[in-house]
Amino acid sequence: MLEASHSNELPPIPSKRYFSIGEVSELCDVKPHVLRYWEQEFAQLEPIKRRGNRRYYQREDVILVREIRNLLYLKGYTIIGARQKLDDQNADETAAHHDRVLIRQMLLELAELKNILEG
Repeated sequence: MLEASHSNELPPIPSKRYFSIGEVSELCDVKPHVLRYWEQEFAQLEPIKRRGNRRYYQREDVILVREIRNLLYLKGYTIIGARQKLDDQNADETAAHHDRVLIRQMLLELAELKNILEG
């Protein structure tokens, strides 16, 4: 059963470039030690580490943490299942990007062909 603290109501993500682990913990309602654990389990979650090994998360990282939290706490995925789901989403996004590039290339070639036929 989910704890009462794991509700759907999360605060909005402020518009800033970097977030400390404490800020991400509050923004995502996840303890810092859980974030450090998830960094080991999810290759996509890789905050920047600076002096003193301090972690600095970017906005994309905060969004990813929220997605991981959603998969694990709200949808009931296991770590392995959540990792697979994220990998599948990344594969789908990559395939869609590849399709858009191919379509743009075909449109350019068709425009060139049209110019040749009209010229």
